[in-house]
Amino acid sequence: MRLGVIDIGSNTVHLLVLDAAHGARPVPAASDSTTVRLMRYLQPDGSISPDGVGALVDAVERAAAVNATYRTEQTFVLATSALREATNGPEVLALLSERAGVPIEVLSGVDEARLTFLAARRWYGWGAGRLLLLDIGGGSLEIAAGDDEEPDVALSVPLGAGRLTRAFLWEADPPTPADVERLRAHVRATLRDAVVPAAGAARPDHVVATSRTFRSLARLAGMPRDVLGNGRRYRMRRAQLEDWVPRLARLSSADRTVLPGIGEGRARQIVAGAVVAEEAMRALKVDELEICPWALREGAILQRLDHL
Repeated sequence: MRLGVIDIGSNTVHLLVLDAAHGARPVPAASDSTTVRLMRYLQPDGSISPDGVGALVDAVERAAAVNATYRTEQTFVLATSALREATNGPEVLALLSERAGVPIEVLSGVDEARLTFLAARRWYGWGAGRLLLLDIGGGSLEIAAGDDEEPDVALSVPLGAGRLTRAFLWEADPPTPADVERLRAHVRATLRDAVVPAAGAARPDHVVATSRTFRSLARLAGMPRDVLGNGRRYRMRRAQLEDWVPRLARLSSADRTVLPGIGEGRARQIVAGAVVAEEAMRALKVDELEICPWALREGAILQRLDHL
């Protein structure tokens, strides 16, 4: 069966097409992404501006058109924090659903954490033991932990890289040291209470991270690890990340693009993402983590297959 999933996130609208069957590993057939950066379109009243709505419509129409060329048998569309929280979110969702040609499922932050955890569990298998998962998106940080496919801890914290860049690091490029310290203080204060359920749970056997932010940071500050099969997998120590954060903050966004793993689309918000990653690892007493190639979209596909 060929399935398509369109993920309307805070940073991008991403299409993933997979050939999948129950009990088999989903095989990617196509992937297409359009950068939107919704946080820059948020207005003081919390609504998405007309230009932002236009950018979303264009991106969703593109994803739907590409999806149609692959003749998917089923397509579903997911929306995450930016649309979930926008004051005009219901109106925008109705318009996007019309343009996509299918209803849009709006995920809660906990749903995001649960589906991403499912993807990581299926990727690593039961032999990985208890997993702790971290995922940094544009609008939120998801944390999940558990021994099974359903996590016993699933949290969503409003510490996304795009959200924090807009709130703390938008005025100067590169940001001032004072701005970075204000950001760090906010992240620490927010995490202090938010991570209590995860920090108080049983110690994980394996810590994994997903999302473009973590992948970019691991390529920059981490190291490859040996794995079976094709491709490269990365791991990253907190000490390596701590060494890179002040160096990233001293560079302009244009200068960051010459670094490995830091593309133009992520260069402006990578400092905020790095601070969140560092402080989340510290709050959860994580010394090292590994990058998982599967995330929310794969988790949504796997859940859909389980229900068919």
